[in-house]
Amino acid sequence: MTSSNLSHCCSTGFLHEGKAKGEVKNIANISTYLIYPPDQSTQNAILILTDVIGHGFINARLIADQFASKGYFVVMPDLFNGDSVPLNRPPGFQIMNWVQNHLPLQTDRIIDVVLKEMRVKMGCEQIGGVGYCYGGKYVCRYLKKGMLDVGFMAHPTMVEADELRGVRDFVFSKEKRRESEDILDKLDVPYQINLFSDVEHGFAVRCDMEKPRQRFAKEQAFAHAVAWFDQYLKK
Repeated sequence: MTSSNLSHCCSTGFLHEGKAKGEVKNIANISTYLIYPPDQSTQNAILILTDVIGHGFINARLIADQFASKGYFVVMPDLFNGDSVPLNRPPGFQIMNWVQNHLPLQTDRIIDVVLKEMRVKMGCEQIGGVGYCYGGKYVCRYLKKGMLDVGFMAHPTMVEADELRGVRDFVFSKEKRRESEDILDKLDVPYQINLFSDVEHGFAVRCDMEKPRQRFAKEQAFAHAVAWFDQYLKK
C-alpha cells in the first residue's frame, strides 16, 4: 500500500505477554529468529519483515510462533544490524534521522541474503512475506518472481506508488488507501484490503491487549493473514 513516512507512532505501543518458542540463529551472519511448524517442514515458509522494534521484540516473536502453529516455517531476520528502535522512545527521538542508516540500499542486502538461504539451503518452496510498518515497504519491493510468492502487510510505511505498481491510521491514510486501491485495480493480481476502526498505527503488533476493540483488530488481522496464505501460498 502506498503510505507516508515513519513517525513517532511507529515505535510506540504495548508489550504483550508470552514466551517465545523459537530460536535465534545466524544466517550468513544475520541474526534471525526461526521457528518450525509442528511437522518440521520448511516447504511453506513465511518471511517476517518487522517494524522498527525489530526481531528481538517479544510481540513479533509471538506472532512468528502463531504462524508456525498454523503450519508455516517462519524466518524473521534482524533488518537493522543490531540498531533497532526501542519500544516507546521519548517524543524527541527523530526516527527519520535513524532511518537514514536503514534505507533500501542496506535493507535489500539483508533480505537478498536471507531469501537466498531460504530458497537454496532451507528447502523453502513457497515463501510468503509478512510486513509490519517498516517491513511493509519491503514486502512490496519483493513481490516478484523468485523472491516472495505472496504478501501480507499491516499498517505499512514509506511504500511508494512505483513499488506498489511493481507487484506482479494516519500513515496509511484514507487518501493513501484510495491511491492503493486505484493502483491495485489496474494490476492483474488478487488483493484484499481490510479496514479496522478504533485502532492506531501499529495495532497488528503493538496494540493494547486490554482494550477489546484493539485486541479484536489485532487477532482479526492475523486471521486474515493466515487465510490469505492458506489460499494463495500453501501447497
